[in-house]
Amino acid sequence: MKELLAEFFSWSWFLPETFKSYEWEKPILLNLLWIIPVLILFRKFVKFLKRPVLELSLPKRVARGNPWTYLRLIPTGFFFLALIFIVVALARPQRSNERVEQFTEGIDILLVMDISESMDLQDFTPNRLEAAKKTAIDFIEGRFGDRIGMVVFSGEAYSLSPLTNDYKLLTSLISEINFSMIEAKGTAIGSAIAAGTNRMKDSETPSKVMILLSDGESNAGNVDPLFAAQLASAFDIKIYTIAVGKDGMVPYGTDFFGRPQMVESYLDETTLREIARIGNGQFFRASDGSALQQIFDQINTLEKAEILENRYKETQDYYRIYLFWAMLFFLVWLGLKSSFLNNFLLD
Repeated sequence: MKELLAEFFSWSWFLPETFKSYEWEKPILLNLLWIIPVLILFRKFVKFLKRPVLELSLPKRVARGNPWTYLRLIPTGFFFLALIFIVVALARPQRSNERVEQFTEGIDILLVMDISESMDLQDFTPNRLEAAKKTAIDFIEGRFGDRIGMVVFSGEAYSLSPLTNDYKLLTSLISEINFSMIEAKGTAIGSAIAAGTNRMKDSETPSKVMILLSDGESNAGNVDPLFAAQLASAFDIKIYTIAVGKDGMVPYGTDFFGRPQMVESYLDETTLREIARIGNGQFFRASDGSALQQIFDQINTLEKAEILENRYKETQDYYRIYLFWAMLFFLVWLGLKSSFLNNFLLD
């Protein structure tokens, strides 16, 4: 009760900043405020026409300079304040707070990343693996409402993260990926696709996407890459493949004199193209970091879930506050209008 009274009797309701913060349901009624000065002038005009019947003989100094003569204006002041706040209440001051809720059915996305030794080649800066990690993190941070998982592979496949909405945890795991995570050497693309399919096969999400990123030919593992792609397709998993790197001589480390060493790189583009075809996806070739970023941006555009919005507008009315003050001022006026203040040196 004390809090309610404190709220009603707060001076903040009369501050200009408070009125500036309002939205008015019926702003046209604020024009009624112009009637109040008209009423004041009309009242003076009526008094002028009536002329006092009985005049008091008072010294000029009392009539002109005595401040007590203005006490008779107090009741009238309360009356006009009541009118003002009645008009304010009728105009319905209010504040609105719009709340937006976004939701989406989302997409299940599994990133399958090659971490074999060839990903240490330096035709990307600082190498292929670090460039791929950075681009994958940027891709994840640009998603909304999707579950994303991670599989890494070299000579065998390892499920780094299940499908999750915890992007912070996922990006942290990706940033810690290194070449020593898997001891087996080689590039087991078929095993990686099979591991990814095993992660996604039980998902009930309408759209399931696998993004396979590799820079070499499949030369390890016990699962044929094309058979693994057919298995993924049977579970309605779409596969995008990204071939990372350049064919031919590429830089790798430096020699004893600090000069860059060149090694030969070979990429089995044919197999990656066929995997994408079987998986009803697309094949991309990334020869540098900027091209890799553009590819992820394109996939991000192709696999966008529809985001639905619910907007809620919460409106709070404040007319009761001003109606309360109008009634209070009106009651004060009723109490004072027959008192000595209302007739203090009136004539």
